[in-house]
Amino acid sequence: MRLTSLDVFRGITIAGMILVNMAGVADDVYPPLAHADWHGCTPTDLVFPFFLFIVGVAMTFSLSKYTQENKPNSAVYGRILRRAAILFVLGLLLNGFWNKGIWTFDLSNIRIMGVLQRISLSYLFASLAVLKLPRKGQWILAGVLLVGYWLAMMYIPVPGYGAGVLTREGNFGAYIDRLIIPKAHLYAGDGFKNLGDPEGLFSTIPAIVSVLAGYFTGDWIRKQSVQTRTSVGLALFGIGCLIIGWAWGWVFPINKKLWTSSYVVFTSGWALLLLAACYELIEVRLIKRWSKPFEIMGLNAIAIFVASVLLIKILVRTKIGTGDTAPSTYNWIYQNVFASWAGTFNGSLLFALVTVLLWWAVAVFMYRQRWFLKV
Repeated sequence: MRLTSLDVFRGITIAGMILVNMAGVADDVYPPLAHADWHGCTPTDLVFPFFLFIVGVAMTFSLSKYTQENKPNSAVYGRILRRAAILFVLGLLLNGFWNKGIWTFDLSNIRIMGVLQRISLSYLFASLAVLKLPRKGQWILAGVLLVGYWLAMMYIPVPGYGAGVLTREGNFGAYIDRLIIPKAHLYAGDGFKNLGDPEGLFSTIPAIVSVLAGYFTGDWIRKQSVQTRTSVGLALFGIGCLIIGWAWGWVFPINKKLWTSSYVVFTSGWALLLLAACYELIEVRLIKRWSKPFEIMGLNAIAIFVASVLLIKILVRTKIGTGDTAPSTYNWIYQNVFASWAGTFNGSLLFALVTVLLWWAVAVFMYRQRWFLKV
């Protein structure tokens, strides 16, 4: 069984990621296209957890044949480990690309964690949970991870900071990351200054539940008939998660960079609502014409993501002209092609939209050539 609405959901998400990544390079960007500075959640903060949720839904179909009676063999675990390792290495390559030179990887301060690394680890541990634990055990594990993370972050004191300090450097997760990962290999941007990491090791623990939430959703969908009742069920679950996540946020703030438990539940709610809309339109009502461009992008999501990040790095690191004042290729295009007539905010948005169209054209070419690059 292939869920076309999931491919479309994945395509919408990769298009959104390219949009916000490209727009975010500019100094002036519309607030919905920027991450919340700390606590809170913007539309941009939904993109990454959507990816993890999608990974979980897809796992439902790839692992459905394995049960307590039909247990997976070592080759299955080998494929899971291989897939996780490839994603992690791809993330390291993206982190190291063009830090000092195009062909130079500075291993002395390369950032260890990142987006693909978090997807890798979350997928790995969620897969093991699905294959090793009965359904009730999976739900218990998800609850323990969320509640345990909340209690650790709020009540375990950090030397020099105390308990419940949810700053970039003072939170318990950053402290654990500093114990495990040398400071030179932590995130240096966005005020973290190598004292923490928005995709750190410890905060990957609740991210595993983002994948499990997708798995639970996909497993439920497989057992339902294709009708509006299923879409409504997804939407009701989504609304419930939004309410629970929002309420939890009063005592454990919704925060992407800490991947708080409230953030996991809240963003899973939005993922359920978007999936419900795609499912109703595509699977139930068979209204598919609008969705084909997103489906095409969704079929090569990882390849498009990696290539788009490499392009951004090239545009930012190369210059037009010579000398210290020469603008980067990104700034030159942004200022002369877009901002010069559309203004700064509209210019960054248009630049990002054009970039999305560029990668859609690449995805169309790959689709017509039947090139589907999978990890």
